[in-house]
Amino acid sequence: MKKTERLQKLIANAGVTSRRKAEELITAGRVQVNGQVETQLGSKYSTHDLIEVDGIAIEKKPKVYILFYKPRGVISSVHDEKNRKVVSDYFTDIINTRIYPVGRLDYDTSGLLIMTNDGELTNHLLHPRNQIDKVYVAKLSGIVTSAALEKLRHGIMLNGRKTAPAKAEIISIDRKKQYSIVKLTIHEGMNHQVKQMFKYIGFNVVKLKRERFAFLTLDSLTSGEWRFLTQDEITALKKL
Repeated sequence: MKKTERLQKLIANAGVTSRRKAEELITAGRVQVNGQVETQLGSKYSTHDLIEVDGIAIEKKPKVYILFYKPRGVISSVHDEKNRKVVSDYFTDIINTRIYPVGRLDYDTSGLLIMTNDGELTNHLLHPRNQIDKVYVAKLSGIVTSAALEKLRHGIMLNGRKTAPAKAEIISIDRKKQYSIVKLTIHEGMNHQVKQMFKYIGFNVVKLKRERFAFLTLDSLTSGEWRFLTQDEITALKKL
């Protein structure tokens, strides 16, 4: 029996685009299956069906999994309307398939970013129910107190919803230069969440870096460098 999957999942798994974007392409009438336009998101097909996006047949490409140390001043996207440098620019001469970031880091935020063409794993890693830790180190203007961080540990209201309890600890404080270094662990991924959390307790982020995603760390990588994930790492991520 042929294994069937939702059409948007097949498109995402082929590395064409993200599942959400694939849904937009389907509803816009830009996807054909076996020569017929398909606009229903719930429709299921198999890899044996001829699936075309804008007249181009999708290919079942091998999965690619990369751990990337994103520098500051780079957009977490595959293209930018302002022609700024994007993360995919680092792989155009190396990877012969479209890969995209799992989640995103702000333009001025550096650190660990997973790049892949595996839409299923991307959704798995980003789904809130899986509560996968993301660890950030922030340089803040001002002297942070444990009492202020305690608010983050209990959850705060941001954009009409309460954040999950975070782990927050002071790494160091420079009273002369009036700044603090704080480690924050969260498993959510709201837009600009870390910066908003610190702003809520009265501190502006001067510099921000993501040092860990689940069990993955930057190891010996320097800014702009990357490596392929090992098979053991890929398997472990899928089991989270």
